[in-house]
Amino acid sequence: MTVTSRGANRTANGVPPLPTGAPVALGDMLEARDQRVERQRAALDRFGIPVLSVTLVMPGPVKDTPLSRFVLETALSELDALFHTKGWAVPFHQPHWAATGAEALHAVAADARALKQAVAALEDAHPLGRLWDIDVIDPQDGILSRGSLGVAPRRCLVCGEPAHACARSRRHPLDEVLAVIEEKVHAFRAR
Repeated sequence: MTVTSRGANRTANGVPPLPTGAPVALGDMLEARDQRVERQRAALDRFGIPVLSVTLVMPGPVKDTPLSRFVLETALSELDALFHTKGWAVPFHQPHWAATGAEALHAVAADARALKQAVAALEDAHPLGRLWDIDVIDPQDGILSRGSLGVAPRRCLVCGEPAHACARSRRHPLDEVLAVIEEKVHAFRAR
């Protein structure tokens, strides 16, 4: 899906077309998740410090698009700025571009809880932050949840209700969710 001027790139019924790119099967997504877990484990074993894993909220069968790549590049730029501001060394950084979606890993020399607080605040404050799924994996405690730190759960892109409830019930049609994503990216690019 390309982001164009407001109202352009719409079908006759006013919704954006499905993203262009290769559709990905469920089996491919499951395999990609398993490979990501292996890369996370390898980074934890190699560096012994928290690992930050960045994936994107990109529903539907097409995961690798110019839009999704832009969203990840924006996340990586914001994370670099955060690490610099906090003075956190990053001895390892690995972006991963695949048909199953853009993602990245970082090993970050920081307290895992402080890192999770900082990236959750970034997800909540940045205009594209809702499109990022940033996990912090502590070498001892595993993945740190937002809830374990008293951080509010993620909200639905469309209606603002708890995201898990809407995702589980498939409350919103794919074209509606994709339209919201496109609008978020368009508004950010137009700033």
